Amino acid sequence: MPRVAATTAVGRERRLANLRATLARATPAIGPDQEPARAPFAGRRSPALAARLAAALGAEVADAPGGLLVRRVATPVEIPVDRERLSRLPGHPPPDAPLVCLDTETTGLATAAGTLAFLVGLARWEGDWFQQVQLLLPDHADEPALLAELASWVTPDTWLVTYNGRGFDWPLIEARYRLAGRPAPAHAGHLDLLPFVRRVFRHRMDDARLRTVEGELLGVTRVGDVEGWEIPSIYLDVLRGGPIGPLAGVVIHNEKDVRSLGLLLAHVEHRYADRATRHAAPRGDLAGLAGAYTRDRRHGEALECLDDALASEPPVRDPFGRSPVGPVLAREAAEDERDAWWSPRVRPHYGGARPAAGWTGALANGRGGPLGPAPGAAAWRAEGGRWTDEHLAAERARTLRRLGRFPEAAEAWQVAAAAGGGLGVIAWIEVAKLREHRLGDPGGALAATRAAWRLLERLRLTGRAHPRLEADLQRRGTRLAARLRRARALPG
Repeated sequence: MPRVAATTAVGRERRLANLRATLARATPAIGPDQEPARAPFAGRRSPALAARLAAALGAEVADAPGGLLVRRVATPVEIPVDRERLSRLPGHPPPDAPLVCLDTETTGLATAAGTLAFLVGLARWEGDWFQQVQLLLPDHADEPALLAELASWVTPDTWLVTYNGRGFDWPLIEARYRLAGRPAPAHAGHLDLLPFVRRVFRHRMDDARLRTVEGELLGVTRVGDVEGWEIPSIYLDVLRGGPIGPLAGVVIHNEKDVRSLGLLLAHVEHRYADRATRHAAPRGDLAGLAGAYTRDRRHGEALECLDDALASEPPVRDPFGRSPVGPVLAREAAEDERDAWWSPRVRPHYGGARPAAGWTGALANGRGGPLGPAPGAAAWRAEGGRWTDEHLAAERARTLRRLGRFPEAAEAWQVAAAAGGGLGVIAWIEVAKLREHRLGDPGGALAATRAAWRLLERLRLTGRAHPRLEADLQRRGTRLAARLRRARALPG
């Protein structure tokens, strides 16, 4: 044992000697008129760089107690927004709350201690005028000045308006405040427009990036814009003495991002805040807006959106009058049919290819054996994101049930059952539940169970068996038949 300990000690001394030799080679000797080495940006000030940045960007240098700050004021833009109407939308701020639009440019994509927000774009409304200010760090050590300026904008009664700011921008800013030893500014609320866009407009866009939203919703096209992945290296190159020109492109990029927040807020207020104006919107938008209202437990407004969506007339219809298809997805529908499981181009798949529609979650498509519960209506996913009459009727039935209007919910589920397939099975099961437990009609519940079973038989014949649903329907049918026999056996 002592021999092992001695060997370990010798090895430790050898590693320490190697480390000391490496450090001696990496650190040059310091002469009498030479500054000692220091970490990059540690305690360093750059008045000359701040002046160069301000001159190149058309900005001014603010000498704050915490350091220097380059402040750029953009030309005001008129963006009228009716705050009273805007407050009617789900998750949007009350009409009397001040709004501050915020967007950051950072040295990385993380929100931990190593990432810095070097450019913060801010804007607020003064009447109908959209006033923008940008705060730029001339150096890392000047961050206290930026944090102090930001705290003067974000007050306890303010609502923040961001795009993915709840998940990135504001957590990063909070981390920087904690590292500075001070709390982040309190605010009354946070409107992150990214979840709203995904819920309402994602069905007709390739992705939910802000640039895509500008083109699809606002009619804005950026030319020669800086890509997001380039921004950190551009700023760090400037700090190392590189050219300032590319940083001007980053500043313009940030200015457009913040302005798009105001334009997007005005767009949703003008088009979707009032029923009189939103009835002409695409039915997918109305269905998504109904989902947003449902998330806020405002089921009455959700039902209005679904009624308006059902009333809208899609331009492309099935030749037999079933399942209308939206205009954007008409070409995709043809491509899906071309590549269907029965197509000669597709390799044989015994049992059929998985349908585009189905159940989500652990019990996907109701398969996986007869054990366990069958998936319910809430787990059903619309086919390819297409809002057909049947899928809208299913959403309407769910909303009516939440409102306690059970007879109307049963009728809506019967409309949805016309879709056939998996959605038809789910719809008939929901009709059976409502008739048995809410409407006191076990005979009607048994008839709905039989209708669901017939649809399941057709699916099994095409190779798409759903054993969980079959087991559920067998139990349900047996129970209802026994209940009816007992009721007939009772003396009348």
